[in-house]
Amino acid sequence: MIKSKYDVVIIGAGPGGLAAAIAAKQQGAQDVLIIERDLELGGILQQCIHNGFGLETFKEDLPGPSYAQHFINDALALNVETLLDTMVLDITPQRRIYASGARSGFLEIDARAIVLAMGCRERTRAQIRIPGMRPSGVFTAGTAQRWVNVEGYMPGKRYVVLGSGDIGMIMARRLTLEGAQVEGVLEVMPFLTGLTRNYVQCLMDFDIPLHLSHTVKRVIGRGRVESIESVQVDEKWNPIAGSEKIIPCDTLLLSVGLIPENELSKKAGVLIDPITGGPFVDDRFETNVPGIFAAGNVVHVYDLVDWVSEAGRQAGDSAARFALIERRKETRHVPVKPGPNVRYIVPQTIDRESLATGNVRMQLRVRQPIESPVWVEIRGNDNLITRKGELYARPGEIITLEIPMKAYDEVQLVDELVIDVVKR
Repeated sequence: MIKSKYDVVIIGAGPGGLAAAIAAKQQGAQDVLIIERDLELGGILQQCIHNGFGLETFKEDLPGPSYAQHFINDALALNVETLLDTMVLDITPQRRIYASGARSGFLEIDARAIVLAMGCRERTRAQIRIPGMRPSGVFTAGTAQRWVNVEGYMPGKRYVVLGSGDIGMIMARRLTLEGAQVEGVLEVMPFLTGLTRNYVQCLMDFDIPLHLSHTVKRVIGRGRVESIESVQVDEKWNPIAGSEKIIPCDTLLLSVGLIPENELSKKAGVLIDPITGGPFVDDRFETNVPGIFAAGNVVHVYDLVDWVSEAGRQAGDSAARFALIERRKETRHVPVKPGPNVRYIVPQTIDRESLATGNVRMQLRVRQPIESPVWVEIRGNDNLITRKGELYARPGEIITLEIPMKAYDEVQLVDELVIDVVKR
């Protein structure tokens, strides 16, 4: 049963979100919820079946799903709540979350603290403006990765990869292992943009050529990609005449950069760094909006998943600390209620911590006069906290009494205080 309010809500169940949830629980947050739009926990790791994960965190060389499962097991063991197949529609600066799920319907959830862990998305053909025809067969490398590794579907037989990002190089190797022909990787920059280890293990080890300072000049094909025209570029990315080359292929994979997913961040009023594309954060990963934290690839794109998890842990720990302070604020004041023969009381609430430094004075008026000795009593959870004797009680005269310092411990345990005036 989903609650209406949580200590910490994490948006995204990838490595950053899972680590944040675990850290929040370990720091003392009572109610922690992960909201994930996919059908399972783990995020993009579930389709990353290659090794290379966990070298720093676990001192093991793990495939992505195995790395994720470590965190999934820990989160579930700590009773972190999860809401899957659910899309967050909006977040307000007051930390109210609006979401919609296939099973849960429309939801409104308040959070004492939020961790943004939505990760990042790939740039598409439209964003880099590749000219040419618009046939089928142009995909992002991540899309192809999911089809091959999760859905069991090969999107083509003969490939060109544009961009030397890590996903593109990893997919060049993966497709080669599945029997496809990878003609080469084109990189518009004069240097590699992914990790050197992936260049060695994915391209060099499989004799897949890398062409630096090259890009796709145009896509050729009607119903399906038939070929691409590559071209060499100068230091200003201008095409060098005469360097054009037609490369036959039926599929073009794009590995041309990642963009942090921050549409929700902007709705919440979070300031975005124009260079990283992610939120401005402090050393605790808190954004400019109090109580909203961000971690992982939603902040900036990391080289290693281990670093994403570490950032998630820091954000989750900080979010829990913030939430616990908010929870104490919410319960710090105890309401003071009038009994049957009390018309009103001032003050109407008291700060529990005030009793740490002195007595707290209360003033009240009765509804009906009692012309005989009375007790003015203060009770909490039906237990007598303190009382004061008076010779009488009259509506026209204020009665004053004090809650003593020695009642500090008792007052911490009550939900409300009730003051009444009764005959002795």
